Amino acid sequence: MSLLNTVFALPVLVIALALLGLIGARARARVAAGGDIRALAALPRAHGTNAFLSVLVPAVASFAALSLVRLIGHRQGVEILSAQVVFWVVLAVAALGCIGATLRSSIGFRARVASETWIKSLLIAASTVAILTTIGLVLSMLFEATHFFRQYDWRDFFFSTEWAPNFRGNSALGILPLLWGTLYVSFIALAFAVPVGLFAAIYLSEYAGPRMRGVAKPLIEILAGIPTIVYGLFALITIGPLLRDYFAQPLGLGSSASSVMTAGLVMGIMLIPFVSSLSDDIINAVPQAMRDGSYALGATQSETIRKVIIPAALPGIVGAVLLATSRAIGETMIVVLGAGAAARLSLNPFEAMTTITVKIVSQLTGDTDFASPEMLVAFALGLTLFVITLCLNVLALVIVRKYREHYE
Repeated sequence: MSLLNTVFALPVLVIALALLGLIGARARARVAAGGDIRALAALPRAHGTNAFLSVLVPAVASFAALSLVRLIGHRQGVEILSAQVVFWVVLAVAALGCIGATLRSSIGFRARVASETWIKSLLIAASTVAILTTIGLVLSMLFEATHFFRQYDWRDFFFSTEWAPNFRGNSALGILPLLWGTLYVSFIALAFAVPVGLFAAIYLSEYAGPRMRGVAKPLIEILAGIPTIVYGLFALITIGPLLRDYFAQPLGLGSSASSVMTAGLVMGIMLIPFVSSLSDDIINAVPQAMRDGSYALGATQSETIRKVIIPAALPGIVGAVLLATSRAIGETMIVVLGAGAAARLSLNPFEAMTTITVKIVSQLTGDTDFASPEMLVAFALGLTLFVITLCLNVLALVIVRKYREHYE
């Protein structure tokens, strides 16, 4: 029974119809050409490709549309379409595509143009999915955040300096301590990662020989593949006690191994490959003619890097820094193990603090009603984080447009 279900499953049937259309369209095109494919307006394989896409693309599109209608009906408590109706409608669309594409295969049919149209439709659909996903993320957070602000005063959320959630009610849910911790940890991480990563990229692209580059670049990129939990354990076991014993306690700044400095430094180590790899690729993309022209005018190598290469590669470098910033703002595990979970406002980098992402996780994993302010505050925090990231993107665009160099 399971074998029959697999054989007659909708994806299998659609792919079978697509392959049938491919074979049938190619065969029909060859028959129409009378054995001389030079008489065709398109090669038989173009007819087959058009038939395959004529089955697959409409079937997937109809399945996505009908599934969306079913989901909307389910959210409203009404079953608009049954699974059997979706099955037969999609199968009918695939069969019509197979028959239509096969019948269209003739001497004068421009199958290559038709197949290019289907490919263009696929590319448009892919870009549309990315856009709709972003819109869906924003709307989902916006709707739940609206429910939160109906129960909790927005002024207390944005301007209160106290974060004390209580799942029994009467919670203090001020975002300022969390926002401060997020920005503080991210600032320390970027202050460490951006110079180190950028200087490493400049060395690898402009100074290092092929042998050194072949060894150093993979070693740096290994850092990007290490799980964040490993970085968190490294912060908890090694960096935290080291900073506490040799810096915090001797200077009288604290006695805890969990601190903003611990999380920031370890996060900065994690961000180095994000900055160095992208910056290295961008710097290597600068035309060699620009370097040669600078050297011909008498500039030294360091002057060429400062005044020619960096301005030309600035948009890409800003993009790399922005990617590292977004990664730092969204990091959770390193902060949990390295900086602790205390929500406080302090300038002391050796004190334990927390970030927005950590509290989003802690609030959503709490044992309470989903409609309560203590649970819905996670969506307000997420929406605020999204707005911060959006502002960083706008700032990066302004910087790029103001300082980028234009070349003919």
